[in-house]
Amino acid sequence: MIGKKHMSRASPVFLVLISLGFFLATYNLITMIMHNMEANSGEDLNWFDFNPDGSRQTNQTRALYHVALTATDAAYSQWQCRIMYYWYKKVKDMPGSDMGGFTRILHSGRSDRLMDEIPSFVVDPLPNGLDRGYIVLNRPWAFVQWLERTVIEEEYILMAEPDHLFVNPLPNLAHGVHPAAFPFFYIKPVENKAIVRKYFPEEKGPITNVDPIGNSPVIIKKSILEDIAPTWMNISLRMKYDPETDKAFGWVLEMYGYAIASALHGVRHILRTDFMIQPPWDLEVGKNFIIHYTYGCDYNMKGKLTYGKIGEWRFDKRSHLRRPPPRNITLPPPGVPESVVRLVKMVNEASANIPGWDKL
Repeated sequence: MIGKKHMSRASPVFLVLISLGFFLATYNLITMIMHNMEANSGEDLNWFDFNPDGSRQTNQTRALYHVALTATDAAYSQWQCRIMYYWYKKVKDMPGSDMGGFTRILHSGRSDRLMDEIPSFVVDPLPNGLDRGYIVLNRPWAFVQWLERTVIEEEYILMAEPDHLFVNPLPNLAHGVHPAAFPFFYIKPVENKAIVRKYFPEEKGPITNVDPIGNSPVIIKKSILEDIAPTWMNISLRMKYDPETDKAFGWVLEMYGYAIASALHGVRHILRTDFMIQPPWDLEVGKNFIIHYTYGCDYNMKGKLTYGKIGEWRFDKRSHLRRPPPRNITLPPPGVPESVVRLVKMVNEASANIPGWDKL
């Protein structure tokens, strides 16, 4: 009885001590894990905390990024660049935006009629025939030249493309030396391990160190891109000249080139699925930042998607290879997703307000 009485009196104190011990152990464990994650760039980079509006939960000073996209002087590229630049100007100074300057890196080797309308920098294309008809190979070469030949005031760079529309103000999603990128479902380094290992040998680390991304959209520190760009260019060329790699990767070859080049430099990306949407597959704009209109949008008049078959209503950028789309495109029928409706409205607004739209 005496023993039980003393144990009863000691139990609350004992429990408090146990609870305190567990608290301290848990705190130390969490601190150790976070420290280890910060020190190891090979770990999963989806652990950063973000506010609901996409901004980082840090006390860091805002770091502006420079918007840069590569383009040609073809009409198909020009009209997309004009629309993109229109929406850049619309959202640049909105609350939540970290946009700085803008450059269209023109890799046609000569000036075009948009030089006075869009801030542009002319670089040389690859030597004739070197791209083997794969014009995208000019992209890494264009960035190499631009980074070497010009002064960029911003600390970060957003690598974008002409068919990107800024639908919401875009903050700097990068975190220090970790760039931010959009994960593409069709970039699968693990499933293509045998080919990836040709360029990313085992001593460089696991295949999972190669992020499932392309170079765009990516927000990256300028100094890091300066290191990666020449490797990105050389690996992309090697891939194109290797029949097995060329056949396996096809039109996304250059995207794999950037992903592998980044991994070779030990760079891991923060994967942001809210970076952009791709109609018609993504149905709502929501709080996402970019609309990427690379896919055709085909619907019947009942609002049903007829992908792979030309619809009664359609919007496809490839329908306008030689001249810009007309002003005031007919809006899609009822039932079509909001993302597609928003895309068409944004194209219409831009074309209505860009002088000389039909004269390009």
